[in-house]
Amino acid sequence: MTTKENIRTFLGAGVAPWLDTISGDEFSRVSEIRLRAGKPMLIRMGGHDFFPDFRPAFEDIKETMERISRYSFYAFEAELSAGYITLPGGHRVGVSGQPVIENGAVSAWRYISTINIRVAHSVKGCADPVLPKILNGGGLLHTMLISPPAYGKTTLLRDIVRQISDGGITVGLADERSEIAGCFRGIPQNDVGIRTDIIDGCPKAAAMLMLLRGMSPEVIAVDELGGEQDARAVESVLNAGIRLLCTAHGRALDDVAQSPLLGKIIARGVFERFVVLDKNHGVPQVYDGGGKCLS
Repeated sequence: MTTKENIRTFLGAGVAPWLDTISGDEFSRVSEIRLRAGKPMLIRMGGHDFFPDFRPAFEDIKETMERISRYSFYAFEAELSAGYITLPGGHRVGVSGQPVIENGAVSAWRYISTINIRVAHSVKGCADPVLPKILNGGGLLHTMLISPPAYGKTTLLRDIVRQISDGGITVGLADERSEIAGCFRGIPQNDVGIRTDIIDGCPKAAAMLMLLRGMSPEVIAVDELGGEQDARAVESVLNAGIRLLCTAHGRALDDVAQSPLLGKIIARGVFERFVVLDKNHGVPQVYDGGGKCLS
C-alpha cells in the first residue's frame, strides 16, 4: 500500500476523494493535509499551500477522527491528551478544538474542529551528504540535528539510523511518538536498519534507559530532546560510553545553546557534530563541536 493509499483509508468519505485529484508523484511532495471545520481544505505540497474547492463540515472531521481512532476513540484518549495521534507509517495527526481540562491538564477532547495530518516520508539517501562528516573510523560522533518543526530533521534522523545500522552499528531507537520507525503493533513500518532495536510509544527518557540497560547499543537515537528528564537520561547514556544521535528544535545552533537544559550539555563540549537544517541552504550545514562550519 502506498503512502497515499494508507492515508486515504483514514479520511472521511467526503474528504478522501479529494486525495484522488493528486497524482502519486505529486503526493510524494505533500507534507501536510489540514482540515478545519467550515474552512477550505489545505494541502501543503512542496512548500506551497493549495486549497481544493472543498470545505469540510464538522461531520467530516468527526468521521475522519473515528476512522483514525479505528472507531474506538476512548482507547486513544491518553495519546490524544498530548494533542496528536500517530498513524501506522509514522504520520502524525495533530488536533485542536475544545479540550476537557482536569487538574490543569488535558484529559480528553469535547470537540475537535481541526485535524492536521503531517505526512511522514522515508527519503532513503537523504543522509548521504551528512554521513561522512559525522562518522569517524566507522563509528558515529555524538551528533545533534537542529531545525524548526517540519524542516525534515526526523526524516534525516531516520535515514542516518538506517544507514549506520545496515553498516554494522547496533542502534537503540527511543521512538516516543512512533514517528521514526512508524511502528504498528510494535513492528516498524519504516526501514530503520537491520541492527536497530526500538522502544516505541514510551517516554523518551525511560526508553533511553531501558535500551541502555537491556539492548547493549553502540548508539542511542532519540527525537526532540528538551525536558529535564531527557537531560538526566542523556547523562546516563554518555557516562556509559554510548554514542548519542538526537534532534532538537531551533533555527540555529545558538538557539539550542541558550536552552536551559540542553545548553548545559552543549557547553560541556559533549556534542562533536551539529547538523542544522535550513530551507534557505537546502543541504544541511554541519558544524564541529566548536561551532566551525564543515560544509
